[in-house]
Amino acid sequence: MGKKRKGRRKAEKSDVLNRVWTGVGIVLCVILLPVLIINVTLIVKSYVNQDEVPSVGGYLPMIVLTDSMYPEIQSGDLIICRRIAAGEVRAGDVISFFDPAGNGTSVVTHRVVECVEQDGGLAFRTKGDANNTEDAEAVPAANLVGVYQRRIAGAGNVAMFMQTTPGLIVCVIVPFLLLVLYDMIRRRAYEKGRQQDTEALLAELERLKAEKAQKTGTGTKEESF
Repeated sequence: MGKKRKGRRKAEKSDVLNRVWTGVGIVLCVILLPVLIINVTLIVKSYVNQDEVPSVGGYLPMIVLTDSMYPEIQSGDLIICRRIAAGEVRAGDVISFFDPAGNGTSVVTHRVVECVEQDGGLAFRTKGDANNTEDAEAVPAANLVGVYQRRIAGAGNVAMFMQTTPGLIVCVIVPFLLLVLYDMIRRRAYEKGRQQDTEALLAELERLKAEKAQKTGTGTKEESF
């Protein structure tokens, strides 16, 4: 009976550990797969629509490269902006926009100082919180990309690395392969443990049968006398 209890406890412990590691594996998949999907989506969209900032569900993740909005937003941060109608922008909002003084593709994130009329349309006077002066040119409503929602400190540096080939390999492909390899090893170990437990149980049953047969045989001989 002692061996049987010991084997049962071992099986229960092994089953709990397998459930725990399975849960860990599921969590890693839940984290890694969306990151991979989002990165691939953004990369594809950036190539297909080079004149637009790629978005996911109306939200635009962007990497901050300067400290012009320090301390609220810092270089290396990942910011999330939301598409919004130009008429909904108010003074004090932080917006992302195609820089009218730039090359037409560079995006700047600054605070709106004033909403003004320019060339018969809506425009925004903007300024970086860390800058001493306002931006040289007003931002036409057509240049609006989105309104700032939140930031993830330092995540921009990680995102830039993940968009490189080495980063994609290190941060996504390698962990995914390790997860698959671990799951294969875990399953084999689990099946091996179950097989050993089954063999131990069968051996215990055979022992009990042998004991019973021995007792039955002894009883028969005693009766013959």
